[in-house]
Amino acid sequence: MLLLLLLLLLLLLLLLLLLLLLLLLLLLLLLPLLLLLLLLLLLLLLLLLLVLLLLVLLPPPPPPPPPPPPRLLLLLLLLLPLLLLLLPLLLLLLLLLPLLLLLLLLLLLLLLLLLLLLLLLLLLLLLLLLLLLLLQLLLLLLLLLLLLLLLLLLLLLLLLLLHHHHHHHHHHHHHHSQ
Repeated sequence: MLLLLLLLLLLLLLLLLLLLLLLLLLLLLLLPLLLLLLLLLLLLLLLLLLVLLLLVLLPPPPPPPPPPPPRLLLLLLLLLPLLLLLLPLLLLLLLLLPLLLLLLLLLLLLLLLLLLLLLLLLLLLLLLLLLLLLLQLLLLLLLLLLLLLLLLLLLLLLLLLLHHHHHHHHHHHHHHSQ
C-alpha cells in the first residue's frame, strides 16, 4: 500500500513538473517574438542614425546659379551698406568656425559611437534569440522524457494494482477453505 501511495505521489509530482515545463515553453515561445520586435525597432533606429550620419556627412547640394540680371549693379549698390553691417558678423563667424567644426566632429563621433553600440546590441539580441531557441529544444526533449517517465510509472502502478488485487483475492480464498 505504501508503495502505491509513493507511486501516486510521484505521478502527481511529475504532472506538476509537466505543467511547469509547458508554461515555461509558452513563455519561451513568446520571448523570441518580443526579441524580434526589439530587433526590428533597433534596426529602424540604426537606419535612422545612418541617414542622419549621411545627411551630416554629405555636403549640401549646390544652389542653382541665378541668371545674371542687368540690374546687378543696382543690387550691389543696395547691398553694400548691408555688407558693411555684416562684416563684423562675418569676422565673428570666421572666429567661431573652428569651434563649430569641432562641435560637428564631436557630433559625428557621438553618432558613430551610437551606431556601434546599436550594432553590439543587435548582436547580443541575436545571440539571445539563438540561446532561447536552443532552450526551447532542450525543454521539448525534457517534456518528452517526462512523458515517457509518466507512462512508465502509470504502467508500474497498473501492474502493482493488478498484482495487489490478485494477491488479495488469493488470500481470501485460502481463508475460506480453512
